[in-house]
Amino acid sequence: MDWKQNEASDVIDSPAVHDGDGVITRRGFFRGLTRLPVRVEIWELPPGASEGAHVHDGDDALEEFYYFIAGRGVVWMDDQETPVRPGDAIMAPPGADHGLRNTGQDTLKLLIIWGRPANYS
Repeated sequence: MDWKQNEASDVIDSPAVHDGDGVITRRGFFRGLTRLPVRVEIWELPPGASEGAHVHDGDDALEEFYYFIAGRGVVWMDDQETPVRPGDAIMAPPGADHGLRNTGQDTLKLLIIWGRPANYS
């Protein structure tokens, strides 16, 4: 059955994502099956873990959406830091220097969706 998956279907532990700290557990959905121009994953960051600062531009011009499900953290976008908690959503447009860190005592869990904007040039 290719049309149903759960978080345990595709689990990858990724250390030092974009030179960040710790290990991010990534849970993908329909990798290699969907024809949509986006990727969808659930990420779990233990306390202190981070996705390092990075920019998507040029041939890597991606747009990303982060939707926070559990835990507490901070997202930085260019020169601004913003605290995040469950229910918050962040958009990282192409060209923005961005990343995130778990600043809480519990696992920071989020849904991340990324892809190439159709009109980006």
